[in-house]
Amino acid sequence: MALPAVTLSHPPTRADIDALPPHMKGEIIDGVFYAMTRPRGLHQSIAGLIYADVVTPYQRGRGGPGGWWILPEPGIELPRSPEIAPDVAGWRSDRLPAPPKDATISLVPDWICEVLSTSTRRYDLRIKRPYYASIGVPYLWVVDPDAYVITASVLENGRWSELGVWSDETEARIPPFDAVPFEVAAWWAGAPDAP
Repeated sequence: MALPAVTLSHPPTRADIDALPPHMKGEIIDGVFYAMTRPRGLHQSIAGLIYADVVTPYQRGRGGPGGWWILPEPGIELPRSPEIAPDVAGWRSDRLPAPPKDATISLVPDWICEVLSTSTRRYDLRIKRPYYASIGVPYLWVVDPDAYVITASVLENGRWSELGVWSDETEARIPPFDAVPFEVAAWWAGAPDAP
């Protein structure tokens, strides 16, 4: 599967992303414009369940420590990327006291979660994963809906170190959100052939 890069006659801008049809989304990394279809049902369901499970104890402080801002598909402006939208991202509230009301977030997240799709798997792993390391994202979760696994990594000396792989656990403690256990098995609920 080819990477979803788009060739333009000019350097890509956010205007190129805004010009995409509604069923498409775009990102710009290191001067390359990537366009892809919006995530489909299973992808959105898994990302939504992860968001819901993380936001309640870590942003809202219900049953957990609070201290975070967790956002689904935030459009953020990061070094070498005027627009990138991870599936879910989080910032410690001591670094980001509140998300800006009408401006783009331009602070590197403390945690990113990417859910792989058939059409974007290679892009997420070959472009976005190394990009996140290069800008200093401390924690990355990569969710593989085909294998029903989540791999968590921590950035150490500019490289990803795997912290673990989870699949059907009901009391998983996954850094940086290891103060509250997650029922990982529930994230796949209703998916075809789920364990």
